[in-house]
Amino acid sequence: MTSELTLTPGALTLEQLQALHAGGVTLKLDDAARPAIRASAAVVQAAAAGDAPVYGVNTGFGKLANKRISNEDLALLQLNLIRSHSVGVGEPLQPSVLRLMLATKAASLARAHSGVREVVIDTLLAVLNAGLVPYVPSQGSVGASGDLAPLSHMTLALLGEGEFLVDGKRVHAAGVLTDAGIEPLVLQAKEGLALINGTQTSTALALHGLFAFEPVLEAALVIGALTVDAARGSDGPFDPRIHALRGQPGQIDVAQYYRALLAGSAIRASHEEGDDRVQDPYCLRCQPQVVGACLDQLRHASLVLVREANAVTDNPLVFPEDGAMISGGNFHAEPVALAADAMAVAIAEVGAIAERRIAMLIDASVSRLPAFLSADAGLNSGFMIAHVTAAALASENKSLAHPASVDSLPTSANQEDHVSMATFAARRLQPMVANVSHILGIELLASAQAIEFLRPLQSSVVLEWVHALLRQHSAAMPTDRYLAPEIERATTLVRSGEVGSVLRTLPGLPALWVPA
Repeated sequence: MTSELTLTPGALTLEQLQALHAGGVTLKLDDAARPAIRASAAVVQAAAAGDAPVYGVNTGFGKLANKRISNEDLALLQLNLIRSHSVGVGEPLQPSVLRLMLATKAASLARAHSGVREVVIDTLLAVLNAGLVPYVPSQGSVGASGDLAPLSHMTLALLGEGEFLVDGKRVHAAGVLTDAGIEPLVLQAKEGLALINGTQTSTALALHGLFAFEPVLEAALVIGALTVDAARGSDGPFDPRIHALRGQPGQIDVAQYYRALLAGSAIRASHEEGDDRVQDPYCLRCQPQVVGACLDQLRHASLVLVREANAVTDNPLVFPEDGAMISGGNFHAEPVALAADAMAVAIAEVGAIAERRIAMLIDASVSRLPAFLSADAGLNSGFMIAHVTAAALASENKSLAHPASVDSLPTSANQEDHVSMATFAARRLQPMVANVSHILGIELLASAQAIEFLRPLQSSVVLEWVHALLRQHSAAMPTDRYLAPEIERATTLVRSGEVGSVLRTLPGLPALWVPA
């Protein structure tokens, strides 16, 4: 059943953005926003009727801003802008990303500082609410002067000249709009520029990465706790007094997650006394410090992205209260680029410490478990090469985590001489999330196998539930067998949220993301 959200300009929440990303909701503009939108459009219309040169209204764009355009060509100027800027390449963006692009572009324009008519916003929302997916190639934006190419492709579909994706196939936009009962948009002064001058693609891609990683991070916490028990690690390092002394919020919360997940473990109780190990390896002991720091970065990124989703990021900006139109640079996506880079590093680190936990489990000298988690090592290789796969993925993520924001190639004949690269910074998060998901799938299999060697002892109730969940898809592995399909099944449990869902069954735990 479809639910309706009200778009109050400047007030989109993280929860609403997540619902739009997931689909199954429609968006209705708050009628209280309409008078301000009309007042903003009137400023642009007055500028278009006047003689003074105004960027984006009666001039060329970028390096061509000094070229004056005649009044009779102002509508054609906007149409040509969209046509000439629709130059993207690569695979199309996913429907969930397009839903966010349509919604956040409508939200930005509805702030009434872009000078567009109501029909522009209404058309964006009509396309969103009809479930239409503009065909938008994923590559071609440097994240400054707005996400020009991808937003142009999106806009071209609204004009009836571009394409939509229908059942995975590219279909000419005019017929799709007709079938949906939507009139193709006809642009007036400044409206084309307002539609493509903004950070909505990079913001949508970064939110896409955040939302995709949420169930994976939850699974990382659960699987990390299972590995603590599988390695007969101590829960002493999760004592709240330790983490209160440091004061880092993510660290404090992650330690609380681990205490809750491990509570009541008979495995832990069995070695509380008489264990000659003084300290556990860092991959067990320092999980709150490492994953907690990652959580803090992700929480900060979520706040930046919610602000950006509500922001006005085109140029020039209109101020109806005094009729001013002022050129600025809100289209520069540096906030998104830096947030996406921080997310990339955090995602890579969650995978890196998970890979170290797998390495610890298969090393008999550290884990005190059978070598490579095989009862008959030598004849069987156990998890030896599954760990190699995890190591390969963790190493790949190190390269992908290189910050995109430190790179800048000047464009537009050096008029746009510093750019953010935010769109790539955000787009590269998806393969990183996939890599970490596979690492965690391998760790889940390995830690579950390690638990088998500790039977009849039981872990905590929630961790035994996770163990049983995995065993519905993958039996214990006393001897070698074809493991790749089981890695895929375990990875699906990670990405789908099934593994991480146990966190939400434990009372009193803090939310993963700080409410925006």
